[in-house]
Amino acid sequence: MGGRWRTLSLFCNRVNTSSSSKPHFPSLNRSLSLAAATSQIPDPDPPGFGAPDLDPTVKIPVKAYFLSTSINLKGIQADNHRNIVPPSSRSSLNYVALRFCDFNLSSNGPGFHVKASNCRYMVVYQYGSAVLFNIEDHEVEIYLELVKRHASGVLREMRKDDYAIKEKPLLVEDMQGGPDYIVLKSLDTDGIRIIGSVLGQSIALDYFVSQVDGLVEEFAGINRGMEKTGTFTMDKKKLLQLVGKANSNLADVILKVGLFERSEIAWRDAKYAQIYEYLREEYEVAQRFGNLDFKLKFVEHNIHFLQEVLQNRKSDFLEWCIIGLLTIENVLSLYELLRATNTVS
Repeated sequence: MGGRWRTLSLFCNRVNTSSSSKPHFPSLNRSLSLAAATSQIPDPDPPGFGAPDLDPTVKIPVKAYFLSTSINLKGIQADNHRNIVPPSSRSSLNYVALRFCDFNLSSNGPGFHVKASNCRYMVVYQYGSAVLFNIEDHEVEIYLELVKRHASGVLREMRKDDYAIKEKPLLVEDMQGGPDYIVLKSLDTDGIRIIGSVLGQSIALDYFVSQVDGLVEEFAGINRGMEKTGTFTMDKKKLLQLVGKANSNLADVILKVGLFERSEIAWRDAKYAQIYEYLREEYEVAQRFGNLDFKLKFVEHNIHFLQEVLQNRKSDFLEWCIIGLLTIENVLSLYELLRATNTVS
């Protein structure tokens, strides 16, 4: 309030000073002073109306899919060579990043910078995940079809997870977390790679957890049957198939998905390391793998137990065979003895 009156008095002093050398018009001076005061005092906002939001926040939808057990990245690169984002690290052998823009990038100069929010991105991973950035729901199937052409072991039902990125240039920090979204000061291709890697691993981990859950349920059914009957009817071939499935799931999570391989981009820059660690914590990657490992140990324990039962069953069978052979040998010996006795008589 004091500032407004100071502005008014200063303006009036200027007018009075200038009037000493020029003809004095009191009514005109009062009008000018009133106009100056009015221009300096802002009008109150009408009810229901506030100041316009000057924060240019851009929301970018992110969708992660797990659609197959293997994807041929070389085939995708051959079909979409114009859309490939050049790799920024040596650890890009298990994925390919594609960029789709509504304008021709090659027609611009070498210094031309493309904002990530102005294009659509898709990051495809060899182990079967695809993460889509800035692509609306009605466009998803078009982009996923580019992946399915080079996918093997396509699932009947894809697994999906939704996320969002809010790009906020006025953000003081580099990033800020939120429920089902992350706020970034700026989004670039390295940020897309980091976010895509965690979301791709997370949705793949969901699939492998469901596979192990199926194994746990199957062994739980076997145990319930043994509780009722005291035996089980599984043959050795079926048991070996379960062993192979459990081992392959664990190997895929560790080797193919690379759950414990830290991103080289995160190693280079602390900003991306912060995003990487936040997302892994947000999606509870380590905890979920711990649960998966616990379930696999339960499966492994049951497999060892059933293998011992089958081995004992086989040993029992062999023992009965030996007993049978010894019995036959004794009968034959007794027969030969009786025959020799009759011959002597």
